[in-house]
Amino acid sequence: MAEQTIIGALLLGILEGLTEFLPVSSTGHVLLAGHFLGFKSPGNTFEVLIQLGAILAILSVYLSRLLTLARDLPTSSKARRFVIGVLLAFLPAAFIGVMAHGFIKTVLFETPVLICVVLILGGIVLLLVDRLSAEPKYTDVMDFPVSLSFRIGLFQCLAMIPGTSRSGATIAGALLMGTDKRSAAEFSFFLAMPTMAGAFTYDLYKNYDRLSADDFSFIAIGFIAAFVSAVFVVRSLLSFVATHGFAVFAWWRILVGTAGLIGLMVQGVS
Repeated sequence: MAEQTIIGALLLGILEGLTEFLPVSSTGHVLLAGHFLGFKSPGNTFEVLIQLGAILAILSVYLSRLLTLARDLPTSSKARRFVIGVLLAFLPAAFIGVMAHGFIKTVLFETPVLICVVLILGGIVLLLVDRLSAEPKYTDVMDFPVSLSFRIGLFQCLAMIPGTSRSGATIAGALLMGTDKRSAAEFSFFLAMPTMAGAFTYDLYKNYDRLSADDFSFIAIGFIAAFVSAVFVVRSLLSFVATHGFAVFAWWRILVGTAGLIGLMVQGVS
């Protein structure tokens, strides 16, 4: 394996873990960084499969709560409502992801200018949403009605466009529909589990025969780096959001999108 490619896989894995659960678009960051680093993977599979590290990170942090939820399912209507809500929220993005998989991977993932523009626009939207001053109706994810969970899932479909941010779309949708910032971010964590696991499984199924031993080695490096960095983010994000909101992430999106456009213009990319 080329040393440069190993370093690229490591850097992209760290970037994936740091940004996956922030409303800044991990896919947008990883694709743009990969473009400027000259990192290529068959069918952009690396960028999707290293998300397994982030999945395992959130499972490790939330393991105790997930076990409690599983224990309470037979006896608690609130636990059953929550699980049904998460699964229903997952379905719209799963359907669109399967139906539009080829277009997403071969067109949207290959258009860095689009990613930069969406990063900037998403940052502006997040700034506006963060300034909402209405009193929240919901402050605990366990109290979310099933209908609310499903509507948040519809917002997640926007993340099919790289640069939008899966967590950003779900958090913005939740805030617009009456949740507080902490519960919006936490529901995004739970929704990430089936969504990212589904994306990982489907992408591996579609591209397994295109991957070489070196590709799997790069993926393993990115996976480990994503796991370690994502654990740090998951453990600290909710407290940060409850205190500071999302404005810092919105400005970061605008900064990265603008810098990306400048870099693309210097490269002469249309």
